[in-house]
Amino acid sequence: MENNNQNQINIELPEDIAEGEYSNLAIITHSNQEFVIDFIRVAPGIPKAKVKSRIILTPQHAKRLMKALQDNVKKFEQLNGEIKDNEAVALPMNFGTPTTQA
Repeated sequence: MENNNQNQINIELPEDIAEGEYSNLAIITHSNQEFVIDFIRVAPGIPKAKVKSRIILTPQHAKRLMKALQDNVKKFEQLNGEIKDNEAVALPMNFGTPTTQA
């Protein structure tokens, strides 16, 4: 009998992580070795915001994440309708590296 458990990963989700962090801004920077995504919570009328979580990815994993997000957004929109992207965000942020906002 073949052992199918060798390709499975047991992933543990601690309670404090399972609660999650709300983010309404992501700042993405990259070098030739990695992508860094800072998840930030911006509150209206408050000029200061904190990075709530930072995720560092290899370029290959960043591309896999992008594809997975695209696939999930497509599935979401098929069930719930098109997600409207009508909010213009104009934040003067420049950290000296290539940056995009999501």
